[in-house]
Amino acid sequence: MFEFFRKHTRLLQFILVVLIFPSFVFLGVQGYDSSQGGSTNAVASVAGRKITQAEWDAAHRTQIERVQRQMPGADVKMFDTPEMKAQTLDALVRERVMLTAVDKLNLVTNDERLQRQFVTDPQLAFLRNPDGSVNKDALAAQGMSSEMFAQRLRQDLSMRQVLAGLGDTAFAPASAASAALDAMFQQREIQVQRFEPKDYLSKVAPTDADIEKYYKDPVNAAQFQAPEQATVEYVMLDIVSLKKDIKVSEDELKKYYTENQKRFTAPEERRASHILIKAEKGAPAAEREKAKAKAEALLAQWKAKSAAFADLARNNSDDPGSADKGGDLDFFGRGAMVKPFEDAAFSLKPGETSGVVESDFGYHIIQVTGARGGESRPFEAVRAEIEDENRRQQAQAMFSEQAVAFSNLVEDQSDSLKPAVDKFKLELKTAQGVKRTPTPGATGPLANPKFLEALFAGDVIRNKRNTLAVDIGSNQLVAGRVLQHSPAQQLPLTEVSAKVRERVVAAQAAALARQDGEARLAALQKAPDATLSAAPVTISRAQSRELPRPLIDAALKAPATPLPAFVGVDLADQGYAIAKVTKVLGRDPVAGDPVRSKAQYVQAWSDAESQAYYVALKSRFKAEVKVAAAASGATQ
Repeated sequence: MFEFFRKHTRLLQFILVVLIFPSFVFLGVQGYDSSQGGSTNAVASVAGRKITQAEWDAAHRTQIERVQRQMPGADVKMFDTPEMKAQTLDALVRERVMLTAVDKLNLVTNDERLQRQFVTDPQLAFLRNPDGSVNKDALAAQGMSSEMFAQRLRQDLSMRQVLAGLGDTAFAPASAASAALDAMFQQREIQVQRFEPKDYLSKVAPTDADIEKYYKDPVNAAQFQAPEQATVEYVMLDIVSLKKDIKVSEDELKKYYTENQKRFTAPEERRASHILIKAEKGAPAAEREKAKAKAEALLAQWKAKSAAFADLARNNSDDPGSADKGGDLDFFGRGAMVKPFEDAAFSLKPGETSGVVESDFGYHIIQVTGARGGESRPFEAVRAEIEDENRRQQAQAMFSEQAVAFSNLVEDQSDSLKPAVDKFKLELKTAQGVKRTPTPGATGPLANPKFLEALFAGDVIRNKRNTLAVDIGSNQLVAGRVLQHSPAQQLPLTEVSAKVRERVVAAQAAALARQDGEARLAALQKAPDATLSAAPVTISRAQSRELPRPLIDAALKAPATPLPAFVGVDLADQGYAIAKVTKVLGRDPVAGDPVRSKAQYVQAWSDAESQAYYVALKSRFKAEVKVAAAASGATQ
């Protein structure tokens, strides 16, 4: 279990670094305050100071944008969910609680500690220049000055002090830790008897009344519902839709071709073989002279045709990477070799051999064996590519302005999308069977949770109005409207009777299995010496032997004295299971290093104490979450 926490803590820490820490350091509570606009409804409060809906929205928007910048390949939809929004609000509340505690407890971070943290924290490495100073360009990219960053980092360090007194001083007595770890990693030998529903299927025959009763039970109603769905139409403004009407003159295309000639020229490359006589740059002069003399002698042999170049390289070259291949280096471009070597190689034609070339590695004899690249693709071959690039660039420049016009138009003329279609020459698309969440295989706007949320908003459905323009990323704005809406409703029994009967049969078979299992458990408890036919197996929390987890937990929680002990577990639709505990064994070997396990126990204890203190601080400062969705998703 502790190993599980250890592994997953790394993931949780990463998420915190990506989502929570940057939100404070690069935006801060003041940043949230200054971004307020729109709704000022309080969604939470701490010490009488409210957190508004606008602050919450701005904070979550910042989290999503930061994820996109730090993990370009990540699917940001996994972060834009009600659960993640709840976590964002929880983080805002926690931050406000910590800042209030900093103020009440007079916790201060001095300049010396601030500087030490900045130059040593690996999370801040991307903000440091090689000499340890602040990279102002990196800060500017985050919309911050050095002063703003220093203030917010100081606040962050002060907040850490609130819990540091508990977290850094956690202590677990050896006896308590040992007892806890013994219990955690204990092994037990058990025998199992299963009562599976499939063995009782032939014994059940549900009546029509049974089927109707199950169908009408409100608990089961959701199993037989037609989901809420809608027929919708939508339009999307993006770079593709804008660039199709942009015209580029022939003169502009030719000018672009001329100004970007290098883009359409294949890089020049050489293939060469060489002989290296090694003599490092810092070697004594006599050693380098000796190496040079050897190289000159080998060059003379080559010129006298007394030996093939490849043979000379195999027998004499000090380059281990190419000597066995007769000195062959394959093709390489400019910048791949040291400058003297490159200059010599690119000055030769295929078949030519250099003189002795000196570099920091020693002395080379270079033979060029091939050349390629350097040719320009003709204008006619790249014309379409240039035209597409020019149109894309112009569309990119137009997008911001057109996006504002598009957003205003779909909002101002909210009874139809046709004005937007006509003005921006967009394609009006329709879709049937659209649901509140993306369906498997959905693409484009209908795969975007934000757009679907906007489509199923109450006023959009009730009044058949356009949604507001929704930014779905990658320079794409989409607006839609609901043409027809079907609320979730229970299907007629005649349509689902076969499905209902299947569920009733399964439920009745599971009930018979449970009934027999409970009877068998009662009999075993009266006759503890009775044996089970199954072979004994050794289990632990780390080794379930493919048994159901509820059964493992029950067997490990059973009293260790007297033995044998019997436990029965209702496995719902999987029936019933009985475990007979026959032996209590020592720790499971897979528990790992005892020293590390104890350290993990101490850390878990520290985390529990810190969390308890934080809960006390929330109570002290009257922290309150006022929206039900956030309250249910937030940690306490």
